[in-house]
Amino acid sequence: MLKAKEARTVYAFVSAYVGMKWPHAAAKTRDSISDALATVLPALTKERPGRPDAEILRTALRKYALLPEARRRPNVPLESKQALRWLEGASLDLTDLNEPKTVRLALDALALRLDGKAASASRIRRKRAVLHAVLEYAVELKELPANPVHKVKWKPPKTTETVDPRVVMNPRQAEALLAAVASVGGRGRERRLQAMFACMYYAALRPGETVALRQQDCQLPATRWGRILVDVSRPEVNLRWTDTGDAHEERGLKHRGRDDVRPAPIPPKLVRILRQHIEEFGVAEDGLLFRSERDGVVASTAYTEVWQEARKLALTPTQFASPLARRP
Repeated sequence: MLKAKEARTVYAFVSAYVGMKWPHAAAKTRDSISDALATVLPALTKERPGRPDAEILRTALRKYALLPEARRRPNVPLESKQALRWLEGASLDLTDLNEPKTVRLALDALALRLDGKAASASRIRRKRAVLHAVLEYAVELKELPANPVHKVKWKPPKTTETVDPRVVMNPRQAEALLAAVASVGGRGRERRLQAMFACMYYAALRPGETVALRQQDCQLPATRWGRILVDVSRPEVNLRWTDTGDAHEERGLKHRGRDDVRPAPIPPKLVRILRQHIEEFGVAEDGLLFRSERDGVVASTAYTEVWQEARKLALTPTQFASPLARRP
């Protein structure tokens, strides 16, 4: 709070904000905050000579500046050093944010990608929420009299709330895709993933929940419906944002309390698939059901590659080119 109170520029205040939020934020949240602020900060600058390329500025912010001081690498490349030095000198004063026209610069920046094309509606809304939170913090510390975002007549694009029916596979297509997973490459790795994809389909588990699934979380009777008790998620994120140095940091369930448990009923078909998987491949010492070839957590790159190959085998060329089941 003291660092934020002492800040005179937007850049300095944002740096203090990141340090304040970091200890209490999940790795994915840290990534989202950094992503949004790396978009906003270059827009809130004065006209000064020597402005670095947009890509260089963003890299310098994402990799070095928008981290707490204790997490910053000591050896910053010269290109990034020069970019951050320019940004530090060109950053607008915090009091400039009282002007609606200044805040509009930030909002307009959120609406564009680096290549100048329009950003997606969901991405704009997520970044705007971060900007709003930063300005609310400035109001809380009495550095701003009110949140200037509320003074600007600027509306983000509407996000789609409905499920795109083109992405949804029917039961026959699902079975064909699951069968195709076991045929990809003809190696054991692919067959190990078949049950993992089956959990995503039949139990509606998120990928992060599926890779964290343990044998002790599963009730698998011989003939009836079973149940999975989901209490942990291990979403994949860049190591830069985690505390453990593990890309699959253990978290609670999305939009729930840390100790919440969600029971998921599973049909006899999935019960049989899981029983067969355990019999054939066993489990890790801690009960983990799905493992990489090195006995670690399955990486998203590995299962996404297998899934795309399975789509080629199971779907027609027209279906493969469509959004049908494109993402697990």
